[in-house]
Amino acid sequence: MTVQKNSYRQIMKATSLFGGVQFFQILISVVRSKFIAILLGPSGMGIVGLLTSATGLVSGVTSFGLGTSAVKNISEANATGDDARASTVISVLRRLVWYTGLLGALVTLLLSPWLSTITFGNREYRLAFVWISVTLLFNQLSSGELVLLQGLRRLQNLAKANVYGSLTGLLISIPLYYRFGIRGIVPVIIITSFITLFFSRYFARKIKTEKTEISRRTILTEGKSMIVMGVMISLSGLTTLVATYLLRIFINHAGNVADVGHYSAGFTIINTYVGMIFTAMGTDYYPRLSTVANDNVQCKESINQQAEIALLILAPILIFFLVFINWAVILLYSTQFLAITGMVYWASLGIFFKAVSWAVAFVFLAKGDGKLFFWNEFVGSVYSLIINMTGYYLGGLTGLGFSFLISYTLYCIQVFTIAKIKYDFSFHKEAVTLFFIQFLLALVSFIVVNLIEYPYIYLPGIMLIAISLWYSFRELEKRIGIREMIREFTQKIKKNSSL
Repeated sequence: MTVQKNSYRQIMKATSLFGGVQFFQILISVVRSKFIAILLGPSGMGIVGLLTSATGLVSGVTSFGLGTSAVKNISEANATGDDARASTVISVLRRLVWYTGLLGALVTLLLSPWLSTITFGNREYRLAFVWISVTLLFNQLSSGELVLLQGLRRLQNLAKANVYGSLTGLLISIPLYYRFGIRGIVPVIIITSFITLFFSRYFARKIKTEKTEISRRTILTEGKSMIVMGVMISLSGLTTLVATYLLRIFINHAGNVADVGHYSAGFTIINTYVGMIFTAMGTDYYPRLSTVANDNVQCKESINQQAEIALLILAPILIFFLVFINWAVILLYSTQFLAITGMVYWASLGIFFKAVSWAVAFVFLAKGDGKLFFWNEFVGSVYSLIINMTGYYLGGLTGLGFSFLISYTLYCIQVFTIAKIKYDFSFHKEAVTLFFIQFLLALVSFIVVNLIEYPYIYLPGIMLIAISLWYSFRELEKRIGIREMIREFTQKIKKNSSL
């Protein structure tokens, strides 16, 4: 088997594994939200949301982005094959997450009266913030262990830690909410946070590392790159949050609060349900790209492979959404949200450009160029905000979908141009051909659903989905040998059952 086929297979295995994890976690989130709504009512649901949002903001500032930046450091250290070097970096990370976790807990503790006043308009929840301040330490320690698993690419253990933590948290939280109602909110937040830490640490401890004594000088030397890169990641994330916040305010003022709800619902479909593919892929892609970051040729190869697999998986899903979006909206929300269909149509086309730009933009993180990563995201957020505001002003909700397409088209050109100039990046002919064929199928689907009335769209729509699936299967067969993988999997099952 060629090295290239092995690489494609690794991408598919990681995507399958974490795609399942993402689906499971979304399912758990839906079930949890349903029980909270039933057992606590709208007010209890609001309290949970406000408490977690406030502490999440503090965590975003005090965690210094270590949950992302440190993946690169661990991946690079592990790639050297030097166990002592890897152990030193791991020890530094574990020390840093203690420092930053304690900082987050202390800030929450000291600012508890103000957090209560700002969040709830009174100081009645000061004690709640005092108690849940400990979760900032727990969550940061959990993040450190999960980063370790991701950086060392212990993907099965990482998946187990996420799944077991989510499921156990759900099973414990429901009885507590049932027994104590709103009074159980703070205990549930603390216990859930501790459970996540328990499972992440349990699976991370399975990794055998050398015990390394580290000095303050070593912490400063090794930790500097993690912190500097992490700060840039945090700032870029904050920029995105501010842009989204300002857009919602604009929609509320230029339109109404119902349109804000429609906007949130539409982009939850695009960014959460479709976007889970990006999350699943990124779990393995980022550390894998980091290990070859110093070689532009290997970087180019990895980016092209990742972009190809992303398009082959996403295209049939996006065409399915184009054809059956009405049913998807009714299933996920209700008939009151059918107004978002036009927005989702345009946004689905935009995801093609997002998939390509997403694969390329990771190179800035893998190369450790924090400033470039920040400015790339900052500039993208600024013009996206302006384009989205213009889109809504001129075209309402449908205009927002069109502006999403325009924004990601420009962003794709932007990241490609930067990567081309800085790292001599280019797309392979195969990747370009694949993009245009799948995008053309999606474009035809878009035209069909907009020109043909229901229910007559379903026949041509299903045909287009089938063509996209067939093309994806054919291209995946070339790259990873799907039939061969199925045979190997079947033989493995038979072998295990005969033992």
